[in-house]
Amino acid sequence: MKAIDTLAAVLVIVGAVNWGLVGVARFDLVATLFGMQFGQVSALTAIVYSLVGVAGVYQLATVKRLVAH
Repeated sequence: MKAIDTLAAVLVIVGAVNWGLVGVARFDLVATLFGMQFGQVSALTAIVYSLVGVAGVYQLATVKRLVAH
């Protein structure tokens, strides 16, 4: 399970950094990485955003187990 925990943590960090950039600088890192403008969504960016959301839910569901170690 360690690999999934690491992947989830990385995705949550990507999401947090992206939202921080959106809030502070109106810059969407994920859209930019896929050659899009702020606010544009493609199938690829939607997949990334969805994976970040799933990772957040996973982290929320497993936070007790992670803190106990």
